[in-house]
Amino acid sequence: MKIKAAVVEKVGADFTIKDDIDLHEVGPTDLQIHIVASGICHSDEAIRKGDADLGYPVILGHEGAGIVEKIGSQVTNFKVGDHVILSFYSDGTCDNCLKGIPTQCRHYGDYNLSGVRADGEDHFQENGNHISDMFNQSSFTTTTVVDQRNAVKIDPDLDLRKVGPLGCGYVTGSGTVFNTLKPRPGDTIAVFGTGAVGLASMMAGRISGCTKVIAVDIVPSRLELAKELGATHTINSKEVDPVEKIKELTNGYGVDWTVDTTGVASVITNSIQALAQGGTCAAIAVTPQLIQVSTWNDLCVDDKKIVGVNMGDSIPQVDIPRLLEFYKLGMFDFDKTEKFYDFEDINQANADSISGKTIKPVLIIDKDYQPTK
Repeated sequence: MKIKAAVVEKVGADFTIKDDIDLHEVGPTDLQIHIVASGICHSDEAIRKGDADLGYPVILGHEGAGIVEKIGSQVTNFKVGDHVILSFYSDGTCDNCLKGIPTQCRHYGDYNLSGVRADGEDHFQENGNHISDMFNQSSFTTTTVVDQRNAVKIDPDLDLRKVGPLGCGYVTGSGTVFNTLKPRPGDTIAVFGTGAVGLASMMAGRISGCTKVIAVDIVPSRLELAKELGATHTINSKEVDPVEKIKELTNGYGVDWTVDTTGVASVITNSIQALAQGGTCAAIAVTPQLIQVSTWNDLCVDDKKIVGVNMGDSIPQVDIPRLLEFYKLGMFDFDKTEKFYDFEDINQANADSISGKTIKPVLIIDKDYQPTK
C-alpha cells in the first residue's frame, strides 16, 4: 500500500513529504490506522537533528490519533471505525509488563527505538529501501500500521484533531506526577519549563492537591497560560533567581517536588537546589546535556533524590482515559496549548515548536475530518 509521509532523509534535514512510501501489510495483531492528526513532540526534533538516532531516512511522529481501517485476524478489542490514540509499544509478556510497568518493558528500546517493527521487519520502504519508524507507529503519515498494544480506544465524540498528544507529551508530564512522584494533598511542586510536558506536570500537581504549584520559565506568554491552567505562582527566571524565589514562597524550605522539562544543565541544577529536605527532582527532558552533582553535598546531606522517568511511568490504556476524564471535568485543559497546522506546513510547525512560538503544534493530516458535534 502506498501512503504519504514526511521523511527525514539525513541528520538535520528538513521534513520532505513523499507520496510513494510503501506501508507494511496488516499482521495478525495489527491495526491499520487512518491518521487524522498528530502532535509534534520535542523527541521528534531530538531525532531529526541527531541527539538520538533511529537510523536515516526516518519517518517520525508518535502522537497520532486516527480511525481504525483494518484489523488483523487475532485482534479482538478493536473494530473497523474505532477512534484511537496511539502511544508506545510494549510486549505485555515480560516480567516488568506483567508487573504493570510497560515503560520498563525488557525490550522497550527494541520495540520503539530500533527503527523497525516489533517483529523486526521494515515498517516502511521506498523503492525497496528501508525507512526507519518511530515507536512502532510513525504518525507523520496518512496511514500507518501498528500493533493493537499501541492503541487506546476513545469515545468517538472526542475531537481527534486535539487528542493525539495525550499519547506522549501530556501523558509523560502528568504521569511523572501521578505515577512517579505521587504528591500528597498539601505538598508543593515547581515545574521548570512550561511547554506541553511541563504544563501537563503542573496541571497534574494541581489535581493532586498541591497547595503551591510554581511554574518557572522565561517566556511571559507561557507563564500567563500557566496561571490560566492552575499555577498558583509563576517565576520568570530571566528576571529573578528561581531558587531564591521558590524558597521565599515556601518559608525558606524549598518545594517537595520538582520536574525539569527543559534539559538545560543550569536549569536542571536549579531544580535540584530548589528542593526542600527530602525532596525529589524528576529530570525528564530528552537532552544531550550533562550536569555535575556532588552525591554527598547536593543529595545525601538533605536526603534529596533525582529520578529519571520514561513516558511518565504510564500505562497508556489506563492513563490516557483518566486524562480524558479530567479534561471533560475542566481540570486538564491540554487543548489550550495546541495550534493546528496543515500537514504540508510541517517544517514551519516544527520551527515554531523549536522557537517556543507554539507550545504544542498539531498537524492536521486529514483536512476533511469533521468532529462529531
